[in-house]
Amino acid sequence: MGAAVGWIRQAGAGLLTVGAALLVSSCGEKPLPAGTSTERVLFGETERIRSFDPAKAGDVASALAIARIYETLYQYAYLERPYRLEPLLAVAMPTVSEDGLTYTIPLRRGIFFSDDPCFTRTGGKGRELTAEDFVYSIKRIADVKNESSGWWAFQGRIVGLDEFRESTLGEAPSDYDRPVEGLRAPDPWTLQIRLKEPYPQLLWILAMHYAAAVPREAVEYYNGRDGRARFSHHPVGTGPFRLVQWVRNYRIEYERNPMWQETGRVERYPDRGEPGDAEAGLLQAAGRPIPFLDRIVQYVIGDSSTQWLLFLRGRLEQSGIGRDNWDAVIGPERTLTPGLRAKGVRLHATPTLMTTYIGFNMDDPVVGSNKKLRQALHCAFDGKAWSAFYNDRMIPANGPLPPGVAGARGPDEPNPYGFDLEKARRLLAEAGYPNGVDPATGRRLILTVELGAANDPTTRASAELFADFMDRIGVRIENSYNNWPTFLDKMDRRQCQMYRLGWVADYPDAENFLQLFYGPNSSPGPNHSNYTNPEFDRLYEQARTMSDSPERTALYRAMADLVIEECPWICLAYPLAFGLQHGWLLHYKPHDFPYGMSKYYDVDIEARAAWQAREW
Repeated sequence: MGAAVGWIRQAGAGLLTVGAALLVSSCGEKPLPAGTSTERVLFGETERIRSFDPAKAGDVASALAIARIYETLYQYAYLERPYRLEPLLAVAMPTVSEDGLTYTIPLRRGIFFSDDPCFTRTGGKGRELTAEDFVYSIKRIADVKNESSGWWAFQGRIVGLDEFRESTLGEAPSDYDRPVEGLRAPDPWTLQIRLKEPYPQLLWILAMHYAAAVPREAVEYYNGRDGRARFSHHPVGTGPFRLVQWVRNYRIEYERNPMWQETGRVERYPDRGEPGDAEAGLLQAAGRPIPFLDRIVQYVIGDSSTQWLLFLRGRLEQSGIGRDNWDAVIGPERTLTPGLRAKGVRLHATPTLMTTYIGFNMDDPVVGSNKKLRQALHCAFDGKAWSAFYNDRMIPANGPLPPGVAGARGPDEPNPYGFDLEKARRLLAEAGYPNGVDPATGRRLILTVELGAANDPTTRASAELFADFMDRIGVRIENSYNNWPTFLDKMDRRQCQMYRLGWVADYPDAENFLQLFYGPNSSPGPNHSNYTNPEFDRLYEQARTMSDSPERTALYRAMADLVIEECPWICLAYPLAFGLQHGWLLHYKPHDFPYGMSKYYDVDIEARAAWQAREW
C-alpha cells in the first residue's frame, strides 16, 4: 500500500474506490454458497492484488485484502476522529518503560487461527494464537529472503533484529529459532519489545498489516522446501473472514470465518463516534456482534465505465466517479444531483492523507545526477490543468506533505519550483539541455515514465497530459504501461527511470511520508526514488525519536524543504475522495485507514433487491 500500502500504501486511486466489494448480509442465517439464486450474489470491484502474505504486500488493494483475514495487536477505532488506536488482539494498550524503550503487551486468550491443513498436529483444526506468533511474524519481515516491503517499519528499531536480518543472508535456511534480544515472549500471553531508541510511531506500526500474526506452520507447510512460495495464496489468519478462492487478476471470494462461532469469539460494533454519527445512522448497530457479512466477493474491473454501469444496475455497493460521468453525477454546487439523491444514492466527499507524484530514480545517470533537470521538469508541470483534468478533485501539491500533517506547507506557500514555463526553460538550459535538445545526440531528450494500471483509460489520458506538459519545454516523454504487480516489481528492482505513484498514509504522522526519502529505505523499501542525502537522513533520525512537539514539526518542515529543493519527486496533487454508495450499504464511514473495516459493514438485502428489480 505507506503504500506503500496505510498502512503502507501505494495507490493510484482514492480510498473510496479502492477495494469496493460485494457485501452479503447474514440476517442471522447460515452462509449460502456464492452464486445461488436465493442469495443473489453481487460482485464488487478491486484493484489487482500482489499477495496475501503480510510481509509482501506494499499496496492498498493487497493490504485491504490481507486485513480481512489477518489481525494485528491494535486497530483504529472505526468511527472516532481524530484517529485513535484501540486493542484488537492485545488485551490493553502497552505498558511502556520510563525511558520509552520497553513495551510490554498483554495478549487476549481464546483467539484461534482458522482451520487449515497446515495444522498437522491437530488434524487441520486451528490452534490458539500466542505471543510467539508475533515474534515469528516480525522476524519474517526482517528475513532478507522474504524481500519484505515492510522492513522499513522495523529497520534499526528493535534490539537484535538487524543482527537477525544479517544472519538470514546467504543460501542457508533462515533460523527462526535464533533469539532476538529485543523481541521476546516471556509467556504465551505476553509480548515484549525492546527498542534501541524511542520510537513514538511504534503503536501505529503495530496496527499495520506488516505486524499481523502469521502462524509458522502455514508458512512452512505451504512454502515447503522445494522453493515454491505457495503461502501467499494460502492465508491463514484469525480475522473475521477467510479466503475461499483467489483467481489472480480476476476474482477473490471470502467467507465468514467459522472459527469465531466455534470458539465463542464475540466482537461488537462500536458504541461511540463523532457528533453526527448517530443522526447518520452509524450507531444503530452499536453493541451488536460482528461481522454482519457472510461473504465478500470481488472482481478486478479495469474499466471505469463498466464499474459505473454495474453500480447503476445495483451490482456494486460503491463506485468512484469517472471523469466522463462527473457532470451527470455532481451538480454545480459540488453536491449530488437531485435524481440520484431521490434514489437513495449517497455522496462522500472527503480530503485524504495522500499525495501523488512522479518519482525520479536517483540511480539513473540522466535524471538522478542532474538536479537542475529535475527542477526544470517540476516547473513545467501545470498543477491547475492537472486538477481540472480530474474535475478539480485534486489540490495542486506544493510539497511532499499533504494538508493535515505537521510540517506541511500552507495553501498560500507556493513551491519554488511550481508551474513556470520561463523558469523551466532556463533551468533546462542550465541543466545542459537547451530547448530540450540532448547535446550527446543532437536530438530531443527522451525520458521514460513507468505506470501501473495499464488498461485504465484515465491513467493513459493523464499520462498523455503529463507528456504534453513536458513537450512544451522540448522534452519528450515515453510512457511505459505495466500491470500493477510488474510495475511494483520494476520499482523494487530499481529498473525505472521515472515512475508515477501515490502514497496513502500508513498512519497520521508526517514521518510516514518523510521516510519515503530516507536513504536506508531505498528499494525494495518505500524510497523508490533511491534518494540519499546525509543532511536529510540526519534530521530524519533526529526527528523520528521525538514525540509530537513544535520542535519536531520544525524538523519535519526542514526535511520537506530539502526535498523540495532536491526534487526527487515532481509533486502532483493531493486527491480529494469523491465516492458514491447505495443506501442499502449500512454503517459505512470513509476512513483514511480502512483496513479490516469491512467487518462493520452490513447490507439491506430487500432494498438492494428492489433496486435491481427496477428498470433504469
